[in-house]
Amino acid sequence: MKKSSGRLDVIATPIGNLADLSDRARASLTEADLIAAEDTRHTLTLLSAIGISRPLLSLHTHNESQRVPQVLAQLEAGSVVALVSDAGTPLLSDPGYELVREAASAGFEVRSIPGPSAITAALAVAGLPTGRFCFEGFLPARSRERRAALLELASEQRTLVLFEAPHRIAAALIDLAAAFGAERRAVVARELTKVHETVYRGTLAELAAQAKSDANFCRGEITLVIAGAPPSTLSVDPQQLRRTVTLLLKELSPGKAAALAGQLTGAKRSEAYAIAISLAPEEEVPG
Repeated sequence: MKKSSGRLDVIATPIGNLADLSDRARASLTEADLIAAEDTRHTLTLLSAIGISRPLLSLHTHNESQRVPQVLAQLEAGSVVALVSDAGTPLLSDPGYELVREAASAGFEVRSIPGPSAITAALAVAGLPTGRFCFEGFLPARSRERRAALLELASEQRTLVLFEAPHRIAAALIDLAAAFGAERRAVVARELTKVHETVYRGTLAELAAQAKSDANFCRGEITLVIAGAPPSTLSVDPQQLRRTVTLLLKELSPGKAAALAGQLTGAKRSEAYAIAISLAPEEEVPG
């Protein structure tokens, strides 16, 4: 049952252009008794630019668990708390999940103040199918883990949206081309809504080459949009799939064995994974 006391407003803030802050978001920030911010310095700059002064509390990835009881106490006292991240919509590769979960579980009203998001902004200009898409956040920083993650995503038929750090984008595109195929269509959206906004379009191979030749390619905030894999037309031999999974399980975890088996045989990862799980107890599978 919803409590009649405090309220938590989850507010989307501009990803670059301050004009994208909605009137409703501005009003909610003005009304807030406390603003829980990913980086108080960054939020203070935003508030100063729009002429608002409110109490700030840092709430980021490394302290969210400790901050939640403090914010809940504020809500219990009847306060209106605004949750913001550095840019865009909180919880989308940003902190806030624990707070929203606990506030909702405790019965407080949790209100969404929607607005800017790099995910939807990139999808809107990518020119790739948007009827079905999935967001995977940031890829792993280490190359080995990144390649393993991409192997599992290679057969995903929905359009993929990823974030990537500018200093890793060139290496990520090379790994993407290797895992997904050099001819897979993709878009690199850089500095969306900002002065130097640039949208690069092409195949993964073309974009990987451009990342090497264009000095500006590897600067600023980057969102990747990648076309989904085409539907598989291969006819999979169940016995071949089982043999492939069995062999791979001798060296790989069930998840990685399933992903690679799917690539080798054309089978769905879910089918390969079901076999891997059924075989794993009988195999000596490394963790």
